[in-house]
Amino acid sequence: MLQPVCPLSEIPPGEAYRWETDPPVAIFHTEDGEVFAIDDTCTHQDASLADGWLEGCEVECPLHASRFDLRTGRVDAPPAKLPVRAHRVEVADGVVHVELSKEPPNLPPGAKP
Repeated sequence: MLQPVCPLSEIPPGEAYRWETDPPVAIFHTEDGEVFAIDDTCTHQDASLADGWLEGCEVECPLHASRFDLRTGRVDAPPAKLPVRAHRVEVADGVVHVELSKEPPNLPPGAKP
């Protein structure tokens, strides 16, 4: 089920928004105008991907530079080995809506589920 999260205007191109769900979700607005949502917590160590560096359709974790594909959640650079979940996104009437994945999250060791 799609859930309204925030106005798209709250996420400038090239930036991210941390949605406080359980677990948190990072919503990215790329420079090309695309919007993606993935789990916010890096699967290697407890770090917020919304605080990472966005380049194209990848985000680099601010802690140890693991990179994740925003389209699939796939790991594109170590040290992370497990992907993050990718969530379905729609923008309607200027509002970002997200449908959370039904897959279990891949949380780092010691992170609370």
